Amino acid sequence: MGDEEGKPNPIMSSSCSSDQTLGALKPLRCIVKLGGAAITCKDELESINEENLRSVCAQLRQAMTPSKSPSPARVLGMDWSRRLGNPTVSTVDEFREQQALDLDSNFIIVHGAGSFGHFQASRSGVHKGGLDLPLVKAGFVATRISVTSLNLEIVRGLAREGIPSVGMSPFACGWSTRQRNIASANASQIIKALEAGFVPILHGDAVLDHLQDCTILSGDVIIRHLAQLLMPKYVVFLTDVLGVYDCPPTDPNAILLREIEVTEDGSWSIVKPKLPHAKKEGMPVTTVSP
Repeated sequence: MGDEEGKPNPIMSSSCSSDQTLGALKPLRCIVKLGGAAITCKDELESINEENLRSVCAQLRQAMTPSKSPSPARVLGMDWSRRLGNPTVSTVDEFREQQALDLDSNFIIVHGAGSFGHFQASRSGVHKGGLDLPLVKAGFVATRISVTSLNLEIVRGLAREGIPSVGMSPFACGWSTRQRNIASANASQIIKALEAGFVPILHGDAVLDHLQDCTILSGDVIIRHLAQLLMPKYVVFLTDVLGVYDCPPTDPNAILLREIEVTEDGSWSIVKPKLPHAKKEGMPVTTVSP
């Protein structure tokens, strides 16, 4: 939760960044960010956009299916729990006959909060810290209940598409901040899950902060950290708008940036379109996640 808009880069650290730890890991194919606005109804408190979520989960399964593999006659789902109004259709026996899952599951998915968590966090001031205040402590609990409930629904949606997904909360993994910048981000459980063939599903979360007691760790910061640590081939953002703009896309004068060049030192510049106030070699930009 809490997409960033022009904030300074966080301090990157991880107790799991040794070459020995990462050396045995198969190169990560992709980190996918599911924008909260794309998978929830932002104008309705804690409401999932079921149609969009089903579509996204099906598209992710397609992206994970090797190009030479035939399409299965029927997807064997992994959500075997009973849901109100939907009797469980067990596929346990069918899985016993499976020799292997024909999926490239070397993905990490991070999702935004959309209509989950923001209300609880903003009303209680969790991002400002102060766990000695009952309102903040209660808001911390309420925020985590909300964002983890969304995480569960996304994991279930992916599982129904036969994707071996496991929810992983930054708070539960021991991630913490110092003045809202990452101070500790042990990725060992994420790496172990990848090595075991699971797809970790992370989310923006309420976490402990070494100086102000607590704050909100956004999905964008999580992606930036994991991308630096694991060096995926791709980082893909699924949003409810057409792409990256030069300012918030709600601005009627916002311009869609067709091509952005990133240099080895991490600096950005706009290549297409040529903006009136851009230099010949491109204008430095600050990306804003929709």
